[in-house]
Amino acid sequence: MGRVDGKVVLLTGAGAGIAKATAKACAREGASVVLLELDDEAGQRAQREIVEAGGQALFVRTDVTQDASVRDAVAAGVSRFGKLDVLFNCAGGSLQEDVPVHEMDLDVWNRTVALNLLHPFLVCRHGIPHMMKAGGGSIVNVTSHMGLMGSLKPAYAACKGGIVSFTKTLAAQYVEYGIRANAIAPGSVRTERQIKRYENTAFMGEETPTLQARQRAALHKLYPFSKGEPEDIAAIALFLASDESRMLTGTTIAADGGRSSYLKIVPE
Repeated sequence: MGRVDGKVVLLTGAGAGIAKATAKACAREGASVVLLELDDEAGQRAQREIVEAGGQALFVRTDVTQDASVRDAVAAGVSRFGKLDVLFNCAGGSLQEDVPVHEMDLDVWNRTVALNLLHPFLVCRHGIPHMMKAGGGSIVNVTSHMGLMGSLKPAYAACKGGIVSFTKTLAAQYVEYGIRANAIAPGSVRTERQIKRYENTAFMGEETPTLQARQRAALHKLYPFSKGEPEDIAAIALFLASDESRMLTGTTIAADGGRSSYLKIVPE
């Protein structure tokens, strides 16, 4: 019997990275998974890989920043599998144009908020009623270590900090319905997107790594546990989705190798 056997798990951003790894982990452990993804090719590929491995999966093309799109995706998942037990809100990301506040274009702020903060609200807005009908469940929101300590990307950090508070609020509001809510705050995770953005010169044999890549490499020397793989976060998400974590609600797990917990500096 799997750790989430018989559960129905809905995941956003499920075509790649952490959400895809989590969908595969949940499917291996007996769950049926509903894959919300905007990229048709990525979503179909994820569904195919899970089904070929013997799992149950449904891909629904979804724009998680649009209320009607999320509503219809949730309805499609419930129609296919009959219920909803777990929400995994993982879609998100920062923009290169996320610059100091006085220089930021308003559109950058609005786009960042829509993807990172509006999206989990919309999924919960439409998903929670089905979880209440099912007699309870687990909400897992993905925030970031930047939401715990701030960063030079103000829009992204503000959204991720908001998710921490939003998660605590969900835990308080829905405890009487048997619904738990927790968050994961990853540090550096080697998703396809992060490798392309930061490691294309630092780790691919180029002679002149970018400044950002050099800075990240230096951080990883100070915090040797801070660079993870999507499967590392998926393992935590699987735990939170399962009944093994039944005593946890309203908490944020910092999976960042200590970066948000203590200061480590290079000795002189």
